[in-house]
Parts: sequence; structure tokens; C-alpha cells
Amino acid sequence: MSIRTRKSAAALAATAAVSLFASACTGSTESAATDDPKAKTTLTLWHGWSAPSEVKAMKDNVDRFMARHQNIKVQIVGNMTDDKINQALRAGGSKAPDVVSSFSTTSVGKFCATGAFTDLNPFLKKSNLDPKAIFHKPLLDYTQFDGNQCALPLLSDAYGLYYNKDAFKKAGIDAPPKTWSEFDKVAEKLTKTKGDSYEQLGFMPNYHGYETTISHYVPQWSPTYFDAEGKSNVAKDPAFRDMITYQKKLADKLGGFAKLKKYRNTFGDEWGAKHPFHTGQVAMQLDGEWRLGMAKDSGVKFEIGTAPLPVPDDQVADYGKGYLSGTIMGIASTSKKQNAAWELVKYMTTDTDAVVAFSNGIRNVPSTIEALKSPDLKHAPEFKTFIDIAQHPKSNTSPANVDGGAYHLTLQDVGLRYESGQLKDLQAGLDKAARQIDTDIAKLK
Repeated sequence: MSIRTRKSAAALAATAAVSLFASACTGSTESAATDDPKAKTTLTLWHGWSAPSEVKAMKDNVDRFMARHQNIKVQIVGNMTDDKINQALRAGGSKAPDVVSSFSTTSVGKFCATGAFTDLNPFLKKSNLDPKAIFHKPLLDYTQFDGNQCALPLLSDAYGLYYNKDAFKKAGIDAPPKTWSEFDKVAEKLTKTKGDSYEQLGFMPNYHGYETTISHYVPQWSPTYFDAEGKSNVAKDPAFRDMITYQKKLADKLGGFAKLKKYRNTFGDEWGAKHPFHTGQVAMQLDGEWRLGMAKDSGVKFEIGTAPLPVPDDQVADYGKGYLSGTIMGIASTSKKQNAAWELVKYMTTDTDAVVAFSNGIRNVPSTIEALKSPDLKHAPEFKTFIDIAQHPKSNTSPANVDGGAYHLTLQDVGLRYESGQLKDLQAGLDKAARQIDTDIAKLK
């Protein structure tokens, strides 16, 4: 797995800034496709993957596409950031991409609202494809905005719980926790202090811990980010207050913010072999499906277990759900080859064999309903946890919005200040955050 910049708070800030920068785009969401998709042509595809295995998986899938569409040649450009993508879309011209794959689902609202990406609804209708029959709802939630389906899912990510089975066995723990109250006890039992630090920490709850962001935690409480009028709901929906309160209590139980922060500073890089879960510094980790392959590649010396994240005690019937995100794919509105580009997007995102092959190569979760059920998936047994999370009816995501995901940063700031003790009145902090989110979005409409 390459270093996916979307998976850190700092990267989210960059994504939001880039997406706001894209507001100057003047592309139209109306389809102006007049090219002949059967004519000989060359498309340019930009994507963000950079690791050799991932680049190969992309090339292999594109080669299969070109074998089917021998009139269409595809030039692939990898390791493209959202910054580069936005600059190219703004500039247009012959050097701009025709098709774009982005890791940043937070950019979708801006891509749709500014017309940087073409609305795919006319293409879907022309091809007799019903996206609701092809993709689970959370994936459609993060690939469209305000009725504009300007992107489609290209594989997905499901977040769950990784745990050290050897550490569990030594602690006499038989199974992963299903509720957050059980999780408390397990995390404490797995924690071994050493002086003013830890020999082993059951779980790193802090928001600067890897992947432990509000947007990854709160789906277990089934939140509603915006109300029917599009106003921020973070101060009214108890899911946010309950989640942030729980996280703070857990941090306090495990030693407090300062002690955890000091220990966190000893962790290796999130994307390297010295990740704290790999080294045994933490016994449990909130993470996406890609961690399984990365952990095994790093040569961990313990048996890895995977499970859904716990749920609140009053939602135990919904155990198995989780947060879903993923890579998106769209057509640049500046492209003069949109019908041909659609053939590529359609193949990559809706063809079951193509999605399965790409999932096997990239080690991400398949994005279509049919691909999730395919017997041709070739993943380790522990990967099934994430396949199941992706299909759970209560799994959810954070919706696309015109602010490019800046609302996540506003909410995350509340959590950061509350866990550190800077913010004493959580409700007041959420009230202020809701007002700020509404103000920021209103400025962009």
C-alpha cells in the first residue's frame, strides 16, 4: 500500500484547502459529450498510486480495458496528488487528464459543485446502469453531491479493529470486544505500564494516533452530520457528544492525554514497518483493510486478528458496522473525449471482473455489490472482516459537501481541545463548531 495522504488529519487539511482552491473552476456539470467512442483516440488517466505493485495492478486493469476497446489507447500517469489534479483541471488544455482517480473523497463536493468533474448521471442513464443497484448507499453518499453523481467508487476502504491475538491470549481475553464498555476493560487489561510510560498499550485513543479521528470513530454511533436543510447537526445529534465523551474517558483511563502523547511520540511511521501495531507497542488498532497486508509484509511476530469496531451498548444489535470510504473516479469536464472516457470509467468501476482483479492487486475492498460476493476474490481469511463491514446495512460514511471536507477539521478541533483539557464545556464547543461549519459552507454557495 502506498502512502495514502487522505488518511491523516494534516492531509485532510490540505485536501480541504485544495478543494477550496478549486472553487475557481468553471467547468459545467452538463454533459457535452459529442465524441465518437468507437473512433481511435488516446485518453490520459491520472491516479495517485505509487507503489510498484499498485502501479502494476492499475496497468493490468487498463490493459484489459484496451484489449476490449482496441480503438482507445490509455496513457497512465501515477502518483498524482489532488493539488496537481486541481491545477490541471483549472488550466485545461491538451495536458490536462481526461479521467481522474483520487484518494480524497472529501474533494467530491467541490468537484461536483464547481463542475470540475462531469456529471455522470447522463452516462449512467445512457448505459442503462442504476448506481443504486451497483453500489451500496455509503459509497454513493461520498461520490455525489446535491444530485450530481460526478464520480463513481473505485474500490473502497472499510475501517475495523486489528488486535494482537498473542497479547489477547496472554491476558486471558477470548474474543474481541463488541461494545465500547467491553472495549474499555480489554484496553485496560492489555495495558502494561513501565515507569512513566508503557511496555504495551492496549489502544491509542488520542486523535493524533494513527487513524483515530472523529470521522473514523463516530460512525459506530450512526451520526447524522447535516439536517434536512443542510445545516450542521453536530451540536444536536447526541452521537457526536457521546463519541467525544467516550474517547476522553478512555484516554483518561489509559493514563491521560499527556502520558499518551509522550508514548505516541515513540511510534514509528504510520506507513512503515515500525508502525506501533506491527512492533507490539499497541495491542489494538483502529485501521482500514490495507493494514493487514502492510502488517504481514513487515513480518509481525504475532497472530493478527481482525474484527468490526465496537458499538455503543444500546446499539449492540448493529455490531458489525463501520466507516466506509475509498478511491473515486471521474471524468474531467475539460476533456473533449468524454464518451470514450466514460467507457474507461464504466469498465473500471462497474465491471465485476475488473473490480475483483483490481481489488486483488491493490488489496482494497471491492466497491460493487457483485464484486463483494465474487468467489474470485483472493484475500487472506482475516480480510473477510472488511468485506463484511462493507456490506453491513448500518455501515456509513461522512457525506460530501461543498466545503471540501473542511467541516471535519472544525469538528476534529473540538475533539483535540477537549481531550487535552483545553475545552471544558463540550456542548458549547459543539455549538460553536456547528455555527462555524454553517458559516463556512454558506460562503461557498
